[in-house]
Formats: sequence, C-alpha cells, structure tokens
Amino acid sequence: MKPARIVTLLIAAVAVVLVVVVVFGGSSNPTYVLTFETAGQLVNDNDVQVGGRRVGKVTDIRLTANNQANVTIEVEAPYSPLHEGTTAIMRATSLSGVANRYIALTPGPQNAPLIADGETIPVDKTTTIVDLDQLFNTLNPPTTKGLAQVIQGFGTWYRNRGVDARRGLPYLSPSLNATIGLIEKLNSNQQTLTQFVQNTSSVVGVLAAKGPTLTELVSNANTSLGAIGDENASLAEALQYLPQTLRRGSTTFVNLRTTLGAVDQLVAASKPATKNLAPFLADLYPLLTQAKPTITDLALTVSKPGANNDFTSLMQNAPALNSGAQSAFPASIAAINDSLPTLSFARPYTPELVGFFRDFGESTANYDANGHYARASPAFGAFNYNGSSLDYLGVNRDVWEQNGPTIVPRCPGAATQAPPDGSAPWQANYVYPAGSTPVPLNCNPAIVPPGSW
Repeated sequence: MKPARIVTLLIAAVAVVLVVVVVFGGSSNPTYVLTFETAGQLVNDNDVQVGGRRVGKVTDIRLTANNQANVTIEVEAPYSPLHEGTTAIMRATSLSGVANRYIALTPGPQNAPLIADGETIPVDKTTTIVDLDQLFNTLNPPTTKGLAQVIQGFGTWYRNRGVDARRGLPYLSPSLNATIGLIEKLNSNQQTLTQFVQNTSSVVGVLAAKGPTLTELVSNANTSLGAIGDENASLAEALQYLPQTLRRGSTTFVNLRTTLGAVDQLVAASKPATKNLAPFLADLYPLLTQAKPTITDLALTVSKPGANNDFTSLMQNAPALNSGAQSAFPASIAAINDSLPTLSFARPYTPELVGFFRDFGESTANYDANGHYARASPAFGAFNYNGSSLDYLGVNRDVWEQNGPTIVPRCPGAATQAPPDGSAPWQANYVYPAGSTPVPLNCNPAIVPPGSW
C-alpha cells in the first residue's frame, strides 16, 4: 500500500472518531438535579439562563416517588460550579407558546460552599411556573366574563385598523429593542424584581379587598373623562392660550427676582418696627371687639336698604346739590355781607326783644270762651323821681335819647333783667354806618328800670 493512501485512511479514521465523540460523547460540564413541584412542560435541551443569557441546558426530566419532577441541568463555565444559596425559577419566553420554557438561575454568593457535581437542589429553592390556564382557573365567573368582554373590546378596537397598524409597525422595532434592554436589566437583578413582584402582589391584594370602592372610582373617572370629552373644544382653546400664558408667566417670574431683592430690604427694615406689633394687636383686639356695634351702625349710615336714607344716597345727590349751591351760595354770601351792619346794630337789643315776648305772653295769658285776649296791665316803677319831676324811663331806651337831667344814655340791654353771663347791659364801641370810625358808647349800665333787678 502506498504511503499517501495510508495517510488518507488515517485522517478519515480520526474524523470519524471526532464525529462519534461529538455526537455520542459526554460533556465535561457539571450537572445538577433541580426538584420542582411539576415539570411545567419542560423538555430536554430547554435553556438554563443567568441574567437572560444561556449558560446551560436541560438534559433529563424524571418523576419522583412523591409526584414531583427531578430536572437535570448542565451548567457551563464560568457559571459553574454553583454555590449554596442558588435558586431556580421556571419561566416562559412568551404566553402564547407551549414548549417554550426555560430555567432562570440565581447563583449563590461566591463565598458560600460549592454544590457538588450531580447534587440535588431541593424544592424549597425552586419555583414552578404558573401556567395561564391556572391563572384563569382562579377567576370567578363574573371576572372571567369581564375579561372576555375586555378581549372582545380589543377585537372591536383593532377591527379595520390594519392601515393604521401598518403605519405604526416601523416604530415597533425601536420599542421592542428598548423593551428587551429593560427586560435584560430586570433579569440581571432577580432579587429586586422578586421583591417588586411580591410588593405588587400585596398591592393588588389590597385593591381586591377594596373592589367596590375601586369600581366606583373607575365609574367616576369614566364620568369625569366623558365630561372632559364633551368640553374638548374649550379644552383645545385653553391649550392654544397655554404657551402664551407660560411665556408671560416666565417673564413675570424673571421680573419677580429683582422685586424679591427689594422685598428682602423691606422685610429687614420692617423687623425693628414690628417687634412691638404683637402686644399692640393684643391690646387692639378688645377695642375691635367693642367697636363691632359702632362699625355696624357706621355701615348702616354709609349704606342702608332703601332710597335717600344713607351716606351713599347723599353722595349720589351731591352733584345736583353742588350745581344748585354754586348759584345760590354767592347770592347768600352777598346778602349776609349786606345784612351785617343791620345785625350789628340790632344785636345789643336782643334782651329787650326777648323780654318783650316774655312780658307780652304774661300779659295776654288770660282767656275766656272766645280764646286768649289782652288786657291793660299796670306798670310799676315806670317813672323815676329825680327830686323835681318824674322821668318816664320808656322814652330813654335809645342810645341817642337823654335820660332826664343827667343826660346819660341807657346802655343797650338795660331794659330787662341782666343775664347771668353778664352780656347785658352792653358796653362796647358802636360802628354806624358800616365802615365808619368806631364810636364809644357813653352809657351808664346802672340805669335800669325799677323792679328789673
């Protein structure tokens, strides 16, 4: 046999041996037995993952004596060997598949003891998948009916929406990529995700206990959203004004910054003045309490129900009054100025005028069936004897009349009883006519009618 043929046969034999080893040979990766409550539709060669990455596969599934499942897995390096504290969860890649299960491992701490090759991880360290049918079996008939109606509603929603869905498909790929990244991050921290799911379960349990309240909340929210939908035109108009409002608000807030600096200065300057404000307000409170009736009366004075009975009505009539007063007041002022000389002359004789009315009333106080009537009344002391003759005092009441032989005028107001304030008899300078030089009254205040003192 030629040497070249011998070399060819040797190469072929080596290739056959390699194929047999690869196809029928074993693996050097360590294996572990996971005990689950059920096999959960696992099949051989299902993935074993850590953090979303395939690190091994399922190699064998067997039923135990107590109707549990022993699942043998193979774990590749560098994730093997496993350490104590490792847990396993059976998961599904999607809800629509059947044989699409995989096992997610959460490796134990690196400082924990190693798990020997072929050792069993007990059932308290594993979690079996919950199938969708098992979830549906926990629902009562009303809930199942409601879920069916939701699914039918989705069908109605998506009916004749193929064109819109086709337009949205280009945006689906970026969304899926982002979702995949989110899921990988969630899988990388299994412990936190487990706590989140447990807390969510607690929240859902609390919500389930408040089912009627939650139903009312959804109904009220539906009513509120319906009312908002009915006002969509007003809402759209409001949204149109929103950018302008935000711009103006931004400008206002920018200008407010400089104002705040001035306000800080005002507050700093006000602190010394306001330190006694609290005691002042404490003293002011009783005053305000007692002032309530006064303020009430003041309010009625300013504004009282009805017409022409309060200050407001007076102020409403004030323009017309002002117009009339502009023409009436100048004439009144002129009349008063012209009457001043006459009043100045008559003013000292006020006691005589008052005495006349008083004495006249006394003399005419008698009355009969026809009413009041006047009678002659005697007058005593009307004459004064000066030693040689009788002087009738009545003719000397004017300042220019002589008073008998003494030629002394009587002072104004001397014909009646002197008032307590001493205003009569009146002795002062007399001016007549108006504008002339004052003339002193040369009168004797002691000359009074007999019996008047």
